[in-house]
Amino acid sequence: MLLALMLCYGGFTALCLSMDRHHTDLLGQKPSARRRHGMKIAGWILLALSLWAAVSKTGWSLGLVEWSAVLMLSALVLVLLMPYRPRLALSLAGLSLLASPVAALAQQ
Repeated sequence: MLLALMLCYGGFTALCLSMDRHHTDLLGQKPSARRRHGMKIAGWILLALSLWAAVSKTGWSLGLVEWSAVLMLSALVLVLLMPYRPRLALSLAGLSLLASPVAALAQQ
């Protein structure tokens, strides 16, 4: 479940960075159309990988329930961090994406 949580948080952060306002707040410049499109694709791919991580561990019946809980938790953390600690939200996303291969090896 840790792998799914890290991938969900990274995916939601990528989707957040695909919006002009949040990209400007976090990185100080407006994104190009190519970067915005790349962030959207990366965000959706990470969310799909998190579904795969949740379902492959416990099966479809319990995996979908765990995945929906992980989706809500990661979105809640991101929404609570963005107004008050936007740099921490970005740092956590980078850390979660860097640590996700370790979590993938630990899951097997």
